[in-house]
Amino acid sequence: MSQFDLTPPTAEQRDALVAGLSADERRVLLQHGTEAPFCGVFLDNKREGVYCCRLCGLPLFRSSTKFDSGTGWPSFFAPYDEAHIARVRDTSHGMVRVEVVCARCDSHLGHVFPDGPPPTYERHCLNSVSLSFASSGDALADPLGRGETVAA
Repeated sequence: MSQFDLTPPTAEQRDALVAGLSADERRVLLQHGTEAPFCGVFLDNKREGVYCCRLCGLPLFRSSTKFDSGTGWPSFFAPYDEAHIARVRDTSHGMVRVEVVCARCDSHLGHVFPDGPPPTYERHCLNSVSLSFASSGDALADPLGRGETVAA
């Protein structure tokens, strides 16, 4: 069970969070878009910490599970907590994939593929614009004001 409140934001909270997004963040997070490969701000990030949902701040992946997949997008082999992500069948673009969305706010994060490294053999391929980052030791952002003050 997650130590974080997974209750979705209220309509008012969601509107306030969406108002702070750039056009590109809206396109990816809300309209299930993707960013171009090899251009995301977190692709080459080597700092220790936690990657969180850009919209609601829920921790999604630890830097210790990040690996260089060579695909052009930040890739992780395991989520921060399996309860923090939801997997959705995606049949867009003439293929069948598994979309990964934030379990709290339903924002599009990327896709998961069965070709990652051990121990999970999964590759969570994410859009940098779907993420925020908290360096190790820093408090995680709490955009919903829920008192979630855990350090990264």
